[in-house]
Amino acid sequence: MIPKARLNEALTQLFDSLEFTHEPAGLYDPLRYMIAIGGKRLRPRLALLTYSLYQDSLTDDILQPAAALEVFHNYTLIHDDVMDRSDLRRGVPTVWKKWDLNTAILSGDAMFVDSFRRMASLPAGVLREGLEMFCNTAAQVMEGQQYDVEFERRRDVTREEYMEMIGLKTGVLLACASKLGALVGGASQEDCDNLYEYGYNLGLAFQVTDDYLDEYGDEQVFGKPIGGDIVCGKQNWLAVHARQKADPAQREALDRAFDLPAGTPEEKQAKISAVMALYQELGVEEDAKYEILHLNEKALSFAAKACSGLRLERLRRFAEKLVGRSK
Repeated sequence: MIPKARLNEALTQLFDSLEFTHEPAGLYDPLRYMIAIGGKRLRPRLALLTYSLYQDSLTDDILQPAAALEVFHNYTLIHDDVMDRSDLRRGVPTVWKKWDLNTAILSGDAMFVDSFRRMASLPAGVLREGLEMFCNTAAQVMEGQQYDVEFERRRDVTREEYMEMIGLKTGVLLACASKLGALVGGASQEDCDNLYEYGYNLGLAFQVTDDYLDEYGDEQVFGKPIGGDIVCGKQNWLAVHARQKADPAQREALDRAFDLPAGTPEEKQAKISAVMALYQELGVEEDAKYEILHLNEKALSFAAKACSGLRLERLRRFAEKLVGRSK
């Protein structure tokens, strides 16, 4: 098993030295920019982690496919920022804001292609299975994004629909990362499948945690203003759950609260306060904490089918770091 310190070192070296085509600079500079501004690197980190459960050294067999996961993730962020017209990403201007919309679209497409080029470096013995999984994952992420867009126009989204959407938009890429590392590492098919489910449920827990922190987090720790989803009227887990749990009168009150204007700082705060008061009445905060715990435990139940002892403890610690922010 590869020491954790070695995995951290390898991740740093991998993304510090990641290269893209140089010309035309107007197409490829935004790719370098996105990688340089960093991020949690959750997906490549998970791929290296599951690989390390079955191998004792790191090679390009896993390093370039792991990089592909991060490059693909950043492609989705470039296009998400265009669709949402977001000005900032990780505290700096988004690609479309720093350059322009056309550049963001083209550079995002270039990043998408680059991710497949890197994934094609998988070892021959797992190339077909790994590429097929990555192709399916890419399609599912786009399906999830489309559902997310459609849900913005609806107030009758059910919890089941919402969980399916975040499973596609967030869960499947973490699942792919988790299985990919094990696949390249030489794990059995049964272990690979169980680690896929570990990553998938962890992805669900991660997204619900993000939704929870949007309303109940510490702005200094969370890194963005609290209540942003409420201000935008976004359908996150808390909003969907609250509407499904509410009686008709409470549902009407929720609709009125979400319809409040948010043009000034005072209006934004009034809107957030009105919605949060109804969340308090409905017990949404505790329900969200329970859902996160339930999904985390479900993820670990699949991990326990694939490994035990120190190997399982590594997966447990990764999960704790990912979703423990809601405590």
